[in-house]
Amino acid sequence: MRTVKVQEAKTHLSALLAEVERGSTIAIARGPRTIAHLVPADSGERELGFGGYRLPDSFFDELPEEELDAWEGA
Repeated sequence: MRTVKVQEAKTHLSALLAEVERGSTIAIARGPRTIAHLVPADSGERELGFGGYRLPDSFFDELPEEELDAWEGA
Protein backbone atom coordinates (compact mmCIF):
# COMPACT_ATOMS: atom_id res chain seq x y z
CA MET A 1 0.00 0.00 0.00
CA ARG A 2 1.31 3.38 -0.99
CA THR A 3 1.04 6.34 1.39
CA VAL A 4 0.65 9.93 0.21
CA LYS A 5 0.40 13.17 2.17
CA VAL A 6 -2.83 15.19 2.10
CA GLN A 7 -1.36 17.88 -0.18
CA GLU A 8 -0.25 15.28 -2.74
CA ALA A 9 -3.69 13.65 -2.59
CA LYS A 10 -5.36 17.01 -3.25
CA THR A 11 -3.01 17.81 -6.13
CA HIS A 12 -3.12 14.38 -7.80
CA LEU A 13 -6.58 13.10 -6.88
CA SER A 14 -7.53 12.07 -10.44
CA ALA A 15 -4.35 10.04 -10.86
CA LEU A 16 -4.79 8.44 -7.45
CA LEU A 17 -8.37 7.49 -8.28
CA ALA A 18 -7.21 5.91 -11.54
CA GLU A 19 -4.67 3.89 -9.54
CA VAL A 20 -7.43 2.79 -7.15
CA GLU A 21 -9.61 1.77 -10.10
CA ARG A 22 -6.80 -0.59 -11.11
CA GLY A 23 -7.07 -2.25 -7.70
CA SER A 24 -4.59 -0.35 -5.53
CA THR A 25 -5.24 0.87 -2.02
CA ILE A 26 -3.74 4.22 -1.08
CA ALA A 27 -3.29 5.58 2.43
CA ILE A 28 -3.58 9.33 2.98
CA ALA A 29 -1.55 10.73 5.85
CA ARG A 30 -1.42 13.98 7.74
CA GLY A 31 2.09 14.14 9.15
CA PRO A 32 3.04 10.65 10.37
CA ARG A 33 -0.58 9.57 10.97
CA THR A 34 -2.74 7.79 8.38
CA ILE A 35 -6.15 9.45 8.32
CA ALA A 36 -7.90 7.75 5.38
CA HIS A 37 -7.68 4.97 2.82
CA LEU A 38 -8.71 5.15 -0.83
CA VAL A 39 -10.03 1.72 -1.80
CA PRO A 40 -12.03 0.47 -4.78
CA ALA A 41 -15.74 0.92 -4.10
CA ASP A 42 -16.51 -2.70 -4.92
CA SER A 43 -13.67 -4.02 -2.76
CA GLY A 44 -16.04 -5.31 -0.08
CA GLU A 45 -13.76 -3.97 2.65
CA ARG A 46 -16.54 -2.02 4.28
CA GLU A 47 -20.01 -3.32 4.87
CA LEU A 48 -22.67 -0.72 5.47
CA GLY A 49 -25.79 -1.13 7.53
CA PHE A 50 -26.52 -3.47 10.41
CA GLY A 51 -24.82 -6.55 8.96
CA GLY A 52 -27.93 -8.69 8.82
CA TYR A 53 -29.38 -7.57 12.16
CA ARG A 54 -33.13 -8.01 12.33
CA LEU A 55 -35.45 -6.08 14.60
CA PRO A 56 -37.58 -8.27 16.83
CA ASP A 57 -41.33 -8.12 16.16
CA SER A 58 -41.82 -6.59 19.64
CA PHE A 59 -39.94 -3.49 18.44
CA PHE A 60 -43.17 -2.33 16.79
CA ASP A 61 -45.39 -2.97 19.83
CA GLU A 62 -47.04 0.03 21.45
CA LEU A 63 -45.14 1.52 24.37
CA PRO A 64 -46.67 1.42 27.86
CA GLU A 65 -48.37 4.66 28.96
CA GLU A 66 -45.68 5.48 31.56
CA GLU A 67 -42.95 5.23 28.93
CA LEU A 68 -44.92 7.38 26.48
CA ASP A 69 -45.39 9.95 29.24
CA ALA A 70 -41.64 9.96 29.90
CA TRP A 71 -40.88 10.55 26.21
CA GLU A 72 -43.49 13.29 25.96
CA GLY A 73 -42.21 15.03 29.08
CA ALA A 74 -45.37 14.54 31.13
